[in-house]
Amino acid sequence: MDIRLMRILLVEDDINQLEPLQAALSQAGHIVDGVRDGAIAQWMLSQRDYDLLILDWLLPQVSGLNLCQQHRHLGKTTPVLMLTAKDAIADRINGLDAGADDYLVKPADVFELLARVRALGRRSPLWKGDILQVEDLALHLPTLTIERDGCSLQLSTREFQLLEYLMRHPRQVLSRNQIEQALWEWGSEPESNAITALVRRLRQRLQVVGVFSWLETVYGMGYRLNPDVQS
Repeated sequence: MDIRLMRILLVEDDINQLEPLQAALSQAGHIVDGVRDGAIAQWMLSQRDYDLLILDWLLPQVSGLNLCQQHRHLGKTTPVLMLTAKDAIADRINGLDAGADDYLVKPADVFELLARVRALGRRSPLWKGDILQVEDLALHLPTLTIERDGCSLQLSTREFQLLEYLMRHPRQVLSRNQIEQALWEWGSEPESNAITALVRRLRQRLQVVGVFSWLETVYGMGYRLNPDVQS
């Protein structure tokens, strides 16, 4: 598991590069939407918020450079990593001037890519440090561990992802659709009972640290992490 869960948009038109990069990022614990077309990426950016964008420069329909420029013109601060074969100094300058935060020339070493992703993730507006805390419940991101009153428990990857999402939106009712979009990759829809089963498992884990009642079902609307409820 990488330092923290990030939803990443990876745009690369070469399937032979897209698939291994997506697999490596997913193996590191991230949720990765991988697409090969700039226009599709443009539409996806209008539908979802991302923690990080990884953009090839030369793409069908809309270039990675234009995607980056458009994103910045909209006032978006999401970190952008340009991943491209264009290696001239002038290209690097153009990419950074367009709003990219980092620039990596292909073919890229996977370990270097993952290190740059970790570094850029710490610049994300959603970055809150290595520990998330709501009241006295702490979630240790590097170890997938919850802790409260000296009691700790390690979560599965999916349980961790759900609790992190809930803890980043405390007291807010999150619909099943919002949870699905946050935890599952584009086009990879969960089974009909997957979210219900996941919530049930997470409640069992929260019971160990004495806050199972915090995870509320708001009937007809979704779920909420409400620390104001007495366990």
